[in-house]
Amino acid sequence: MRIEPVPALVGHVAVPGDKSISHRAVLVGSICEDKTLISGFGRSADTEATLTAVRALGVEIEEQDVDTLTVHGVGLRGLSAPAQALDCGNAGTLMRLLSGILAGQDGRFELVGDESLSARPMERVAEPLRRMGAQIETTDGHAPLVVEGAPLAAIDYELPVASAQVKSAVLLAGLLAQGETTVIEPLPTRDHTERLLERAGAAITRRPQSVSVRGAERLALGEIEIPGDFSSAAPLLVAAAIVPGSALTVHGVGLNPRRTGLVDVLERMGARVAVYNRRSIGGEPAGDIEMRSSELVGTTVSATEVPTLVDELPLFAVAACHAHGDSLVRGAAELRLKETDRIDAVAEELRRLGGHIRATADGFRIRGVPARLRGGIFDTRGDHRLAMLGAVAGVSSREGVELRGAEAVETSFPGFFHLLEQVKKGLDG
Repeated sequence: MRIEPVPALVGHVAVPGDKSISHRAVLVGSICEDKTLISGFGRSADTEATLTAVRALGVEIEEQDVDTLTVHGVGLRGLSAPAQALDCGNAGTLMRLLSGILAGQDGRFELVGDESLSARPMERVAEPLRRMGAQIETTDGHAPLVVEGAPLAAIDYELPVASAQVKSAVLLAGLLAQGETTVIEPLPTRDHTERLLERAGAAITRRPQSVSVRGAERLALGEIEIPGDFSSAAPLLVAAAIVPGSALTVHGVGLNPRRTGLVDVLERMGARVAVYNRRSIGGEPAGDIEMRSSELVGTTVSATEVPTLVDELPLFAVAACHAHGDSLVRGAAELRLKETDRIDAVAEELRRLGGHIRATADGFRIRGVPARLRGGIFDTRGDHRLAMLGAVAGVSSREGVELRGAEAVETSFPGFFHLLEQVKKGLDG
């Protein structure tokens, strides 16, 4: 796919529902006592995998519309072991969270994934579940996973690495355990699971550095509305920040403070960001974000900030390439364990386009030049975040970008290129 440079990005758009919350709403809805109506569901290859897996476990799901679902829950211990393996596709969130739910069910469950997912670390979730009494096997620390349901006991578990997925898996298993399960975090991570479980009636206790859940008898969500996915809005916002003359507003976006670190970092760099019409959507803070182009200055992203913008660090890198001065990312070694090694991949691909960036063990060093990148060939390496990064680099380049593997966006944001085209067309008005 060819991404041509644009003079500016202008317009008002909305993005699909939050992928992280969409996964969780379906999974929690499946173990509720009654039906759960989900509106604003973020449909993508990853969340489709969640629907398929839950159906294979015996849960009925009605799809009223592309973003409206009714999940007919079977209760906390009502999932049925299928004859076939559960295919999680490329969805690490699904594999890890579902492991926690299945740990306390009756039966034997096998979880498989594609080549990318099978290369990601799964022992990090298996180890605490075993401590709770689960029988779970990995394949040399990776998928396929085999989970045999067993009686679970509550534990106190200190995460060795900040991970919302591992935290969520332990909390979901804690619903099925005797006693109170506590997860201690080295740094705060996204808290969508805790918020959903609170709405469903679980006994959740939240502290600055830990969260606890007591074993539950029943859950009921009723209805849940999902706000727009900040990670889907982020490429559009970064593009508007670095393409001169841009003015773009994204409406109805989730503004969970554990997800919006990119906004804080861009403001520190001098971006002209306005957030208004703040409101609650489905128990999550939300609002409208306006971004206008401006001259940016370099900054340092510290290890303590990384969990709040881990998915957006590739986009920070391209913004930093356009800024005055040097930028640095520290404490982001987790990026090496994503769909691809996002540290090496981002550095190599942006350098190919003319960016002055080099990889470090746990992040990037960037020397910003306040001018458009040259452009050229950008290989997504099958990674949806890199596909969107390449598109942002393309619209902000001098010569355009040949984006190889653009179809990777289907993993999280199938309509991304259509929406990008809309804000380019906005110039005609």
